[in-house]
Amino acid sequence: MTEHLRIDGGTIAYDVHGEGPLVVLAHGMGDSRHSYRFVAPALAAAGYRVAAVDLRGCGDSSVGWPGYSRTDLAGDLLALVRHLGGPAVLVGQSVSGGAATIAAATAPDLVAGLVEIAPFTRRQSLDLAGLLRVRRHRRGTVRLALAAATGSVGWWAKYLDVAFPTRPADWDAELARIESVLREPGRMAALRATGTSSPADAGERLRDVRCPVLVVEGSLDPDWADPRAEGERVVADLPAGLGELAVIDGAGHYPHTQTPRELLALVLPFLARTTARA
Repeated sequence: MTEHLRIDGGTIAYDVHGEGPLVVLAHGMGDSRHSYRFVAPALAAAGYRVAAVDLRGCGDSSVGWPGYSRTDLAGDLLALVRHLGGPAVLVGQSVSGGAATIAAATAPDLVAGLVEIAPFTRRQSLDLAGLLRVRRHRRGTVRLALAAATGSVGWWAKYLDVAFPTRPADWDAELARIESVLREPGRMAALRATGTSSPADAGERLRDVRCPVLVVEGSLDPDWADPRAEGERVVADLPAGLGELAVIDGAGHYPHTQTPRELLALVLPFLARTTARA
């Protein structure tokens, strides 16, 4: 059952399954909680209370928010954790990886651990050498830029073609669902606003995180010429000893959807260690 949490500026949609320590799943821009459709049931079956949330402007959450920065998203995640009764382990993908970082640094009493999947958690610079060297990175960057510049659902779908090196069995239906949602009034505007927000606010808070952090990258993620190197930089910017990096071979920007079994093999041991510590 979908529930809604009213926050100043709008409403956030979420659903909860299972019993046990709280795990909050947050997706990337232009997506929804449905992207965790393979992961959430497995986590609930493993003994966790799993809350999958739609970011502001996405899925079943409202549109027309005054801001879409990672700091804004972090406030929404913390409001949900407070509402559900934390602490929680936050799982964030792409833009919400950065938001989860800010949430953990802002309210360490509410965040027991972080899983950052393909996170945009650091200030980015244009990698000209990487664009020339790595075709996958060049194709993904161009398509992402065109989607952001034009607000075209079609260009976003073309970006997803590169972001998913292989696709789940239900991909045709899932892509149709994503495109249908993005054609609703205000959805592409929210995607564009989220996509143009700088991750610098998240990068500045990495040093303030106090909980364990698992960073997961896909080896074929088109958003970086070298995804492993980006993950290593995130871990290096955390306080010493807090972060660990795992790279899933063959995964793109959406390991939780493309390679859920491999992701769960990493996340479940991390959750067991982190929730026992909490």
